Amino acid sequence: MSGRAVDWALAIAGGVLLTLMTQANAVLAGHTGPLYASWAAHGLGAVVASVLVLALARRASATAPAPAPAESEGRAPLWYYLGGIPGALVVVLSAIAVNSELALAGTIALMLTGQILFGTLSDHLGLLHTPRRRITPMDLAVAGCVLAGSVLIVVGGA
Repeated sequence: MSGRAVDWALAIAGGVLLTLMTQANAVLAGHTGPLYASWAAHGLGAVVASVLVLALARRASATAPAPAPAESEGRAPLWYYLGGIPGALVVVLSAIAVNSELALAGTIALMLTGQILFGTLSDHLGLLHTPRRRITPMDLAVAGCVLAGSVLIVVGGA
């Protein structure tokens, strides 16, 4: 399988996983509440992340010793740790939106639009130590197409 095919497979798998997680979160929020559903989702995510880190650390230690960190590598800026706060708010808002007239399709469309716009802005500003790059007409066209599709889904009642 070529690198491009792996990229497409991972992108599709990520989209399917996002849809399933949003749907499960919405069902839980419908039975309890959006805030509890967000806590449950983040708690489960923390458990899965911990298991993955432990498994990968054990695998890495069995194969080769970890390289020493370079002198230029320092601690992450403190504001990096605030990333979970907007993430938790997105989970709460998505649970509310899925259980409203928007339903799952509208919620996913709006989330995708937000991700594209944030990614484009992050690339432009060089956030998270990514190389800065200009916003191109293609970036705007992609964001516009996704936004137009989102509007069609939300307004059309799909």
